[in-house]
Amino acid sequence: MAKHLSKRDIEAVINIILGWKDDKLSWDGLCASSAKVIGKIPTRQSLSANKAIKEVFKARKAGIKQKGNELPKPGNLNIAAERIARLQNENDMLKKKNAELLEKFVIWQYNAYKHGVKEHELNESLPRIDRERTE
Repeated sequence: MAKHLSKRDIEAVINIILGWKDDKLSWDGLCASSAKVIGKIPTRQSLSANKAIKEVFKARKAGIKQKGNELPKPGNLNIAAERIARLQNENDMLKKKNAELLEKFVIWQYNAYKHGVKEHELNESLPRIDRERTE
């Protein structure tokens, strides 16, 4: 039976994928690497059933295929430190923006529920724009 993954386990697996160093990323390799953090070898099915893990896995695998596993090497430690600081600041900003958007989404979700808007109505496609009529 597949082990249910806690939120902490999911975050740990995602961090393993993001830091993957090998040239080949596979579900079997990920399961083996995850065992060290989770404490038990998860099944491929339990990992791939989680949407967040599956999306990060696909993105990382595509990244490895696209440019290999090469890390850009800065000229010296000062350049590296500046780049790390800049990326950390950008990461902090994006985390804050993501939290704000999630908060706004929860408000919209509540208001949609309050006003009786159904999920399928929210997921309707946008209307097609006829370019000939707008020009």
